[in-house]
Amino acid sequence: MAQPDTVQGLVVAAHGRHYMVELADGTVRQCFPRRKRSEAAVGDQVIVTPAGADEGTIEKILERRNLLYRSDEMRTKQFAANVDQLLIVVATEPAFSDDLTGRALVAARTSGIAPIIVLNKADITTKLADARERLRWAIDLEVPVIELVAVDENATRDTLLPVLDGKCNLLLGQSAMGKSTILNALVPNAQAATQEHSRALGAGKHTTTTTRLYHLPEPYQGSIIDSPGFQSFGLHHLDDDDIRYGFPEFSMAPQPCRFSDCSHRHEPGCSVQELLEAGKIAPQRYALYTRLLQEHEAKNPW
Repeated sequence: MAQPDTVQGLVVAAHGRHYMVELADGTVRQCFPRRKRSEAAVGDQVIVTPAGADEGTIEKILERRNLLYRSDEMRTKQFAANVDQLLIVVATEPAFSDDLTGRALVAARTSGIAPIIVLNKADITTKLADARERLRWAIDLEVPVIELVAVDENATRDTLLPVLDGKCNLLLGQSAMGKSTILNALVPNAQAATQEHSRALGAGKHTTTTTRLYHLPEPYQGSIIDSPGFQSFGLHHLDDDDIRYGFPEFSMAPQPCRFSDCSHRHEPGCSVQELLEAGKIAPQRYALYTRLLQEHEAKNPW
């Protein structure tokens, strides 16, 4: 419980060691962590000691439901907490990355987050059939795929807001997929709020590297977290068991593998290999699985 001289708040923006924390009365304070290391993430509930008119110190991060990371061989970066749904934005053009889409789905599953793929620019009919075919494996895994044209703001709101209602949603996508267009359609004041937070954080021209939370417009409840556009999505923080768990299609086998520690790559009696040979696992999904294992082994060669 918070002490009398502290208050509880929600982290709504982050840049380095600078955080914007929204309090219950709707006011927002620029806060800094008590310790040298920055451990809070957008979406965290925190305990804050107010200081002055609009600043404060983060004393404690309350228990999280989940925490989403991106990591490569150099660093691990946490960027959103307490997320219910992950919206992965792809488009008919420019071509989206199957690898990045697959990695985002693995991240969602290992974090206990429900994934949704948003296929934008569905009005480019010459590319639509190809995009649908490239997402066939996701549909087979019962991942919802929502098609829309983000520049049609009214239709975008009508399509997405009921899906997002009552949940904390993270918007994720490569650059040029239309993620910002979707955000601005859903939250008309998002650009103004971004500029206000950026001035307060002192983020300046580096605001594209920040993550921010916006409340959905009334009468809808819930929020949407906007993250920077990405061109890579490392999962180096996952271990072998996490990676295997990230592929739900592996559990479709009618019987377990012969060996309990099967890597699903070369062992005899591997049920996953049998599913792959029977066409029940998409080749690109299996290729992603082996890449993730290789990346993990390269980082941990012992």
